[in-house]
Amino acid sequence: MDRLGLTPDEWIAVALSLRVAAVATIASLIPGLAVAWLLARKRFPGHALLDGLVHLPLILPPVVTGYLLLLTFGRKGLVGSWLSEIGIVFSFRWTGAALACAIMGFPLMVRAMRLSIEAVDAKLEQAAATLGAPPFAVFLVVTLPLSLPGILAGAVLAFAKAMGEFGATITFVSNIPGETQTLPSAIYTLTQVPGGEAAALRLTLISIALSMTALLLSELFARRLGQRLGA
Repeated sequence: MDRLGLTPDEWIAVALSLRVAAVATIASLIPGLAVAWLLARKRFPGHALLDGLVHLPLILPPVVTGYLLLLTFGRKGLVGSWLSEIGIVFSFRWTGAALACAIMGFPLMVRAMRLSIEAVDAKLEQAAATLGAPPFAVFLVVTLPLSLPGILAGAVLAFAKAMGEFGATITFVSNIPGETQTLPSAIYTLTQVPGGEAAALRLTLISIALSMTALLLSELFARRLGQRLGA
């Protein structure tokens, strides 16, 4: 054990959790921003349906989400069977854990981004458009800079959610040490082993520290957004 009292296997679980959460967050950024902008700035048939689908993982039991992922992206799933033919496999792989975490954190990311975009004065965007700027340039020059704190806050919230995700992950990719065993899975395993309480407590404290750091960063970004809009 090292100074923190963690075994090599426990360090692997910590490192894997950070890796999965980082990949899930980065992979969600562009889709999340696109969906947030669409919900914030456009009105179209099916707007409420899209909004509901985005937030569905928040109200479904995580196990249900994981099972749906297994049916869709498993080796014999609707999409997974086709992907496996070209060498892309999600089920029972760490990439599948990242996919599950991305989906579970997506609603939190989109909601924070959407609120941030809605807070941007639409008149500023209209002024840029009247000067001849195309829509994408308006977004890059006006909308994106003004909504950046909220975008960062959404990304941090999604990262924190990914760090603590358990139900969907264990259902979709199981609990394989060194491959899919993230912090929550490792803690669950240790609670089932006689004498594993001390190790479970260590990992729990680490999980709390990482999640609290992410939440504090999210709050910091939100405050900066408020100050910018107030100015």
